[in-house]
Amino acid sequence: MGVSRLKPAGAEPARLTQQVACAGCAAKIPIQTLTRILGALPARARSPRVLVGPETWDDAGVYKMSATVALVQTVDFFTPMVDDPYDFGAIAAANAVSDVYAMGGVPKTALSVLCFPAETGDPAVLRAIVQGGAETLKEAGVIVLGGHSVRDPEMKFGYAVTGEVHPKRVVTNAGARRGDLLVLTKPIGTGILATALKRGRLPDPLLRAMTRQMRTLNRAAAAAMTAVGPSAATDVTGFGLLGHARNIARASRKTIRIWSQVVPYLPGVLEFAADGVASAGLLSNRESIDPDVAWAEGVSEAARRALVDPQTSGGLLIAVPSSKAERLLARLGRARVPAAVVGEVLARGRLPLEVLA
Repeated sequence: MGVSRLKPAGAEPARLTQQVACAGCAAKIPIQTLTRILGALPARARSPRVLVGPETWDDAGVYKMSATVALVQTVDFFTPMVDDPYDFGAIAAANAVSDVYAMGGVPKTALSVLCFPAETGDPAVLRAIVQGGAETLKEAGVIVLGGHSVRDPEMKFGYAVTGEVHPKRVVTNAGARRGDLLVLTKPIGTGILATALKRGRLPDPLLRAMTRQMRTLNRAAAAAMTAVGPSAATDVTGFGLLGHARNIARASRKTIRIWSQVVPYLPGVLEFAADGVASAGLLSNRESIDPDVAWAEGVSEAARRALVDPQTSGGLLIAVPSSKAERLLARLGRARVPAAVVGEVLARGRLPLEVLA
């Protein structure tokens, strides 16, 4: 679990996940606090060019430049959730561009955001982080134009990303329709596994599976999604599967039903959850989401925790008409993207979320 790419002979480098206060929780501000903060913002100036703003808690902002081009803009950075610095950089890059893919866009450029303990940090570690991010962005076809760095006792890294989308092909979280099915493209549980890693409890095979998934771009999943034509979509990150499903439900004025038994979980996630492994972000998400969900009696406590577990570089949650679901799954299968139908969209009910056993 050490920083293998940088390990000098006879030395054991410090673990990145022990250099941060909240590895595995993506360092997200609790949604309850964030809601109060955003309430202080002035009303957004009305402009026909703003196609997507902050009102619906969507994945990115969208600004219309012309009849055929709109900009998709997002920023995301966080503390390490793995020990290998190259992997951390790669994960941060895949996570940052994911918001653009979720909006149906194509990421084009990026600016890096770096916080680093300059007095105590190893420059070789920083170099590996930047290299991992740059090579992942190259794979995505994204050009790094520059960035900004500051001294900080806690390491953080990520990117501000700009993408393009046709103004009439923007995918938002506000278009889900009654009868849509929900397709999820990556198993969940990275936050629980990252917390187990920080506690020294994660076996190497599970670490490799978690890292491989977080480094995987959502590019192929987004291409399949846009080819079929979704009703709505989001990527599953810091607010967990249920938190992001709630955003779709609220923005679309619908209720979303999740079938917990068919949700794909990474190996070991339910076992760790049952054993009490949970980050601060998971507990915060649970407190926020519980009032908005009707839990069926048969849903286990472990599943309840996993469903609100904050994800890093998670998959896409796609609302698609039932008539298109098989076509979407077939495209995802040909692209070797793991996917499962995990729920459905209902007419608006008393609560935005239902979870069945």
